[in-house]
Amino acid sequence: MHRTACLILCCFAACSVRASVPTDRATVIVVVGAEGEPDYGKSFGQWATRWAEAARLAAAEYVEIGRAAGDAEGDKPRLRAALADACKEPARPLWLVMIGHGTHDGREAKFNLRGPDVSDAELAEWLAACKRPLAVIDCSSASAPFLKRLSGPNRVVITATRAGSENNFARFGDYLSASIADAGADLDKDGQTSLLEAFIAASHRVEDFYKQDARLATEHALLEDNGDGLGIPADWFQGTRATKAAKDGAPLDGLRAHQWALVMSDAEKSLPPEFRAARDKLELDVEALRAKKSKLPEAEYYARLEPLLVRLARFYREQAPPAK
Repeated sequence: MHRTACLILCCFAACSVRASVPTDRATVIVVVGAEGEPDYGKSFGQWATRWAEAARLAAAEYVEIGRAAGDAEGDKPRLRAALADACKEPARPLWLVMIGHGTHDGREAKFNLRGPDVSDAELAEWLAACKRPLAVIDCSSASAPFLKRLSGPNRVVITATRAGSENNFARFGDYLSASIADAGADLDKDGQTSLLEAFIAASHRVEDFYKQDARLATEHALLEDNGDGLGIPADWFQGTRATKAAKDGAPLDGLRAHQWALVMSDAEKSLPPEFRAARDKLELDVEALRAKKSKLPEAEYYARLEPLLVRLARFYREQAPPAK
């Protein structure tokens, strides 16, 4: 991830990579919804397979709902049970990926499952007590209302559409599944593809699809990770930094999502989980200060920035192997 700390990290590039089992092993729950038509079902299966492979590369716990033989109850009870079980864990990252079709009737959005569907309100209720760092990625049509419902602290929420009225088949899930472990989507060349980078790559590929096909785009993905329930599109970013300003002055999204990487680089995996958590907090503090730069006297800005960078440098120095 291209952060201020990358420059500091380069100073310690000689660190040996320690082989260990991470104590912050992620859980990835992929939900494949009702296919509607066989061709859609085939596509959804391909997208899910890509997520399964990414989870394997990440040594993550992988749970899939929707492709195994079903029963009369459908998949809704399975999803609720899987989330209840996953939310018992307090600290490890949880990824929830929803692949399929969605609907919106002007009041309620739903993700289409085999059997009864799940609504945005129901999913929000099921996840209300979840304390884990959480990424919810809804790749379905009409998915935008899920963003506002599920927004909250320590969460990243991505939807394939910016409005519930965008109810045509969404291709975003195809491109996101292809980008999540793709080194070609690594914009800052830090050896891993963050969720933000995958979101940007997938959004651009969706845009290219409609342009090349000379069609009016019927989907516009949004990303939200600061808890304000608004979300921003990929064209607000230049590289991995949001450069536009919200009309109401709200803080911009993207910083937290850029700290999420399913398939981490060897250098990142070598760092203890508690170190990564502390570093991520410091980096968010640095970015929050940068957002205020234009409103602060120059001397005050640098006086407040220096101790943050010094603390980051000390963190990385502590991870360096002892001199021989």
